[in-house]
Amino acid sequence: MEKPLYANVTMAGFGGQGLMFIGKLLAYSAMKTGKYVTWIPSYGPEMRGGTANCTVVISDEEIGSPVITSPQVLIIMNNPSLKAFETRLQPSGLLFLNSSLITHKVTRKNIEAIAIPANDIAIEVGEKRTANMVMLGAYIAHTKVVPKNSILEGLREFFGKKIQFLNVNTQAFEKGMEYRKRKE
Repeated sequence: MEKPLYANVTMAGFGGQGLMFIGKLLAYSAMKTGKYVTWIPSYGPEMRGGTANCTVVISDEEIGSPVITSPQVLIIMNNPSLKAFETRLQPSGLLFLNSSLITHKVTRKNIEAIAIPANDIAIEVGEKRTANMVMLGAYIAHTKVVPKNSILEGLREFFGKKIQFLNVNTQAFEKGMEYRKRKE
């Protein structure tokens, strides 16, 4: 039996945790490899600190609808998002959760929960705001939905001459990949 692609993913957390950025980066990187993609952002009504999520769909074929009510993968950064999205995940789906911030227990038994201490790893890298890149690295290491080099090329294009941002985000992404590979 062939391993599933895990190519539709919902990412959720507080506004400001960089979920829109990694969603856009994932979609862009997949598009650069010749895939069809959609990226749909969603923001809560709050100005700051509210909920934010996005959905990315990656396919070898044209995408009929970008709306995903039951994703294959969740990347969850905080407790309220775990509570809001856990029930939506497909059976046998993957749940990547930021164990640095999430204290609630996963209630479902028919999914695979993967705990990543993203904030702790980001602090080790030297920039706590890169927890999003740690999570993306773990997701890419586990699913291989797009090649690592595609993400790194996307980062170079997004950050351009802002070398300090490029370097720390690249380092956080690599650390997330390494962490997930060690845990497999």
